[in-house]
Amino acid sequence: MYNWNSSSTLATLLALLIISPIAAIFYSAFLGDTSLWPHLFSTVLPRYVYNTIVLMIGVGLLSIIFGVSSAWVVTRYNFYGKNFFEWALLLPAAVPAYIIAYTYTDFLEYAGPFQKFLRQLFNWSSPNDYWFPEIRSMGGAILVMSCVLYPYIYMMTRASFLTVPLSYYQTSLIYGRNSFFSVA
Repeated sequence: MYNWNSSSTLATLLALLIISPIAAIFYSAFLGDTSLWPHLFSTVLPRYVYNTIVLMIGVGLLSIIFGVSSAWVVTRYNFYGKNFFEWALLLPAAVPAYIIAYTYTDFLEYAGPFQKFLRQLFNWSSPNDYWFPEIRSMGGAILVMSCVLYPYIYMMTRASFLTVPLSYYQTSLIYGRNSFFSVA
């Protein structure tokens, strides 16, 4: 049996105080006025669930592509600047996602410096003169979130690639096998 003392009581009260806003949200969402749920189910909830699933799958796949490919290149090949890229590929994890999203949006929008440079370079005068993908779209959100989240996959994959002995890769090359799919 656990003996309660003053510090246990204080810790329990503090935990209840901290969790009370979350409990209030759950109470109002599920036990409060439930007449809103049928309206949400019939209007916006299916679209929100669909967008969430598309975002999860897209960000997951693109983050895996970015993270695994960059980890493979950095661990398996020697090139100029390899030491720089080993740690520089981790930098997006140090910046909050919303700051990177604002930066990409401001940089790539119509009034941003990138499109302004393209208009000056090619002498375009209006948006009808050229096509540029919309950054404020599902594809843009997937790209930006993948650029923020791939360093986590890069770290784990790079650590895994570094644990595989070099002799395994050499053996796969001797037998004419693809070292990425055979060994890694």
